[in-house]
Amino acid sequence: IARALTLATLDGDDTGRWLDLCAGPGGKAALVAAIADIDGAHLDAVEVSEHRAELIRKVVRDLPVDVHVADARESELTPGFDRILLDAPCSGLGSLRRRPESRWRRGPADIPGLVTLQRELLTEAVRLLRPGGVVVYSTCSPHPAETVGVVADVLAAQPEVEQIDARA
Repeated sequence: IARALTLATLDGDDTGRWLDLCAGPGGKAALVAAIADIDGAHLDAVEVSEHRAELIRKVVRDLPVDVHVADARESELTPGFDRILLDAPCSGLGSLRRRPESRWRRGPADIPGLVTLQRELLTEAVRLLRPGGVVVYSTCSPHPAETVGVVADVLAAQPEVEQIDARA
């Protein structure tokens, strides 16, 4: 998804303002930042936890990144980003094979709260995006409420936003 963010076609010029909205612990931020460095862009990375923000700082040192410790729903960043990555917190149902212990951390009762959080995060991502820019929304959950449901809700509330097919 990090590479998809950097390859997505924009409407208008890429001014080099890129954002990773839920960046901890920093793996995707490091890849995006490395590509930003090559492309002459700059990445802002937002993480709510100071501990996880420190992990990001360690993996992106010497790359064009500013790490912000903030709630991504209210980051206070200035809108106008060309590219925004939102790998949202989720139930993790899609990573059970890789992380079987996660089945004990989340249950069906957690889904509504996660969906609310995801919807708020995606709404903020759209607010921070410049016209013609792109948001990549992802989760590691196959649950429709956390994926297509969240996207449909945000698109219904903001009809000026267009969904694109990212498979290509």
